[in-house]
Formats: sequence, structure tokens, C-alpha cells
Amino acid sequence: MMTTTKWTIDPTHSEVSFKVKHLVISTVTGFFRKFEGSVESTSDDFEGAKVNFSAAIDSIDTNQTDRDNHLKSGDFFDVANHPNLTFSGVIKNEGGDYKLVGDLTMRGTSKAVELDVDFGGVAGDPYGQTKAGFEIDGKVNRKDFGLSWSAITEAGSVVVSDQVRLHLNVQLVKQQVAELA
Repeated sequence: MMTTTKWTIDPTHSEVSFKVKHLVISTVTGFFRKFEGSVESTSDDFEGAKVNFSAAIDSIDTNQTDRDNHLKSGDFFDVANHPNLTFSGVIKNEGGDYKLVGDLTMRGTSKAVELDVDFGGVAGDPYGQTKAGFEIDGKVNRKDFGLSWSAITEAGSVVVSDQVRLHLNVQLVKQQVAELA
């Protein structure tokens, strides 16, 4: 008999951010403020755990309203036709070296990605809940997902880099344990 544990993202103790070079000289940081996700695990070390994640594009926040609206437009994410970015995949644990491997979908385009994972461990909180913590890092090329808007300055500098760095701090809450035959 196999035990499956279901976990969900605790949004009050998690954040989803990205960084992209602007004019090749500085970095702009943004966040997705609304997101959800779940993990189903059959082992305490999360090896082979199934991961599903979704972020609302309309919740994008770069601390600048005009830029946020441009990112939501057809030039980038096209929120009117593609309201969410999603990820579906598995956690791989190879001797303590964790990877998150699966399909990332943005703007209707899915691509295989591999992200680095730092598993922080499992702990109980003061309210009797069991939590697990992860930091996830990686890079994607925005143009691979159809986010292809570009501009060049008079001096020849690229306005927005193609490379986007992803960083997620995720705390999961244990929801239920089920016995599977």
C-alpha cells in the first residue's frame, strides 16, 4: 500500500518573482501576486512528487502601473486571451540535488523547463500545521513563449533582455494523507 500526501501552496508565506535586464544596465523585478499550486508526494523527500502551479497574469506587479499594463497587453502576456501561466511537472531528487522538471505554459505556448530547487525541509508551525519549504530558481527565454516585443534605443541598447530569471519562495501546507492500494 502506498501513501500519498497532498500539499498546497501557502500564499501568505510564498512569493513568485522574476527579474529581467532593462537597457542591459539594470534589472527590473516583478511579482505575480495571485497564484496557487499543489504537490502530491509519495515520499518524505518529495522524490517524484507531482507539481501543478498557476499564476494570474493580471496580478503582475513591477511597482510601475504603465509597465504592468504593457506586460499584460498583446505585446507580452496578452492577458485577455491567456489569463494564466501554468506549470505541470515533477520534483527530481538525485542524491539531494533537487530539480523541478516539467512544462511551463505562457501565452498558450508550452515548453519543457528544468529549475533548480533548494528543499528547506519540513516543520510544524504553532497552529499544528505541517509545512515544507522550497526555493526555486531558473531562467527562461521569454521569446520561446511568444513574448517577443522588443525595442532598440538610439544608442543600440536592447530595452528588454530575452533572458528572464525566475525565483520562487514556496511554503507548502500538508492537506491530507491518503492510502492507495
